[in-house]
Amino acid sequence: MLGAWLTRGLVMAVVHAAAMTLLAKWSVFHPTGQTLFTSLAIAVLVGVAALWSAIDGWRGLRDRGRAWFIASLVAGVCSGILYVIGRAIFVDQTGVSELGAALTGGAAFSALLVLVPAGLGLFVGGRIRRPAEDADADSEPEPDDEDEDGTGSRSGELELPPSPAPREEKPPAEKPKPSPVSRQAANRARRRPTVAGRSPAPRNR
Repeated sequence: MLGAWLTRGLVMAVVHAAAMTLLAKWSVFHPTGQTLFTSLAIAVLVGVAALWSAIDGWRGLRDRGRAWFIASLVAGVCSGILYVIGRAIFVDQTGVSELGAALTGGAAFSALLVLVPAGLGLFVGGRIRRPAEDADADSEPEPDDEDEDGTGSRSGELELPPSPAPREEKPPAEKPKPSPVSRQAANRARRRPTVAGRSPAPRNR
């Protein structure tokens, strides 16, 4: 967290201080043609902050919103100090008297030029999906096919038909026992017929 906001704040401070110093130098030699150069400088400052924050949002940097908020404050203060130093060296030998204005209005303007495009870049970068996430989404296994009762077979497994339930063997039916009446009738049928209650005469051999 410390390295994130410190690095971004110092880099943006140097960029803003360099841009303002160039604008001051340009105004010395071209006092009537500052509009186009000023617009280009502001566009570059906004583009740097927006692009860098969009990359942080795309990478999923931890606490990126807080890091860019603190970085904008650091950039506003440091850019004001660096602008006074750069103008004193390269433009018109400005003294310490310009430091108060640079740390109030100039610092607030620089902080806004960092904070507003950084917030927009974080919003856009966070909506862009990384290629690794797309690959993970494509490699997710498809859900298994299930029946209506939720117990279907999984994909890739052989679905076997249910085995038939074993049939219960019925005990052999018991033969009906003959009644006493039918048994007597059968015994009478086996007897040889007699004549007038006498036994038949023996046959000649």
